[in-house]
Amino acid sequence: MRKLSHGEILDQRLTPEDAVKSNRHPISLMLENVRSLYNVGSIFRTADSALAAELILCGFTPHPPRKEIEKTALGAVDSVPWRYEENIEDAIRAEQAKGIKVLAVELTDEHRAYDSISFEEYPICLVVGNELTGLDDKTIALCDDAVEIPMYGVKHSLNVSIATGIALFEAVRLWKGFEK
Repeated sequence: MRKLSHGEILDQRLTPEDAVKSNRHPISLMLENVRSLYNVGSIFRTADSALAAELILCGFTPHPPRKEIEKTALGAVDSVPWRYEENIEDAIRAEQAKGIKVLAVELTDEHRAYDSISFEEYPICLVVGNELTGLDDKTIALCDDAVEIPMYGVKHSLNVSIATGIALFEAVRLWKGFEK
């Protein structure tokens, strides 16, 4: 076993132009009031690596062009379809009107596991929230359901960019299992 060279890795990847035209996974991400430019950049990079359908930035979530986002995203702002919507309520309703199931990624009293998404629920939009306060109660009420990542230690949450990656890649894994 040996580590692949940068050239070998590039030979296996989509070009930015091809990524924009690709058949993407039926999973979008919506961010509510994520404050860190670096978290937003990290989520762009994760959305690119998972070939997410779209990234929807809401509320006071910063959006490109911002050098801090672009530094962490490593070019993903050009390969991930994204848009900014000031009002998350309107953004959620717009996704639902398109037939997309909107799932909050949040700890709720219903305790639905993040790996329980069924084939019939796709396409989906995963909604993640602020680093300190998570999703607003009004936002959770608008969502079709909520899923959570189990916490086994002392802390009750993960960094938003980490949680987004875990939930997104699990949703992709489930989707790919349904494709077979």
